[in-house]
Amino acid sequence: MSRPPLARERVLDAFEEILISAGERTATLDATARGAGVSKGGLLYHFASKDDLAAGMIERLKRLVDEDLADMSRASDGPVAYYVRTSVMENEPLDRALIAVSRLAQGGSSAAGDALRETRGSWADAIRPHVRDQASLDLVLLVGDGLYFNNSLDVNGPDRLVPRDQELRALVELVVRATA
Repeated sequence: MSRPPLARERVLDAFEEILISAGERTATLDATARGAGVSKGGLLYHFASKDDLAAGMIERLKRLVDEDLADMSRASDGPVAYYVRTSVMENEPLDRALIAVSRLAQGGSSAAGDALRETRGSWADAIRPHVRDQASLDLVLLVGDGLYFNNSLDVNGPDRLVPRDQELRALVELVVRATA
């Protein structure tokens, strides 16, 4: 699959940044063009509307999730450990795309909500064959959700909310043992 043109990616980067930092209502075409350093005409060449920008952001998320699923399938410690371990991420491309698409969903985009549900379903499908039952799958997904959420609180806070290093490895091992 060929990579999109650099200007198109810059526009998506700017849109993503505005969604993350200021929210969906602020992510206008004009603000996105300014953030990308392109004319509004340059933006419109790649994205004819804000809906097209949102669709591009959702496509980016899907591409990054596909890459993550491929990495998960190749992980030497297995999909369960991979999912839990990588739920602690910060400012990674997948993290940024998840936040941006979440902002779109919060702004009322049903396509963004569908994409987030599809993402979670894809991760569940990849993990399901490696756990013993539905409760085990729920445990893995919810531990990952909790790590991801609390990591976002941990970034600038005074308290450590998410285990790191050896403590995270011990948590991963516990979840793998509990669900195998």
